[in-house]
Amino acid sequence: MSTIITEETIRQVAGLARLSLTPSEVEHYAKDLAAIFSYVDMLSEVDTKDIPETVQVTGLEGVVRDDVAQEQSLEVRQALVDSFPESEAELLKVKAVFSL
Repeated sequence: MSTIITEETIRQVAGLARLSLTPSEVEHYAKDLAAIFSYVDMLSEVDTKDIPETVQVTGLEGVVRDDVAQEQSLEVRQALVDSFPESEAELLKVKAVFSL
């Protein structure tokens, strides 16, 4: 299976990622990604039917902790609010992540 990466595809993905690329960057990334996908296509030809799946190799298990709120003293909370550029009634104002 051959994957063709066109400059139009690069511009479309850059637009989705809100990246502004120069024409030379678009050309550069199109060539680089075409080479990468060509290599992946080559790897897909390798016979791996007798190779067991590998999910991870470190042996680590359960490294994610529970997301539990921790109570803080009034002084710590007030210091955080005071150090933030904008706040209102102990709520910290941040720039919008999504635009409508």
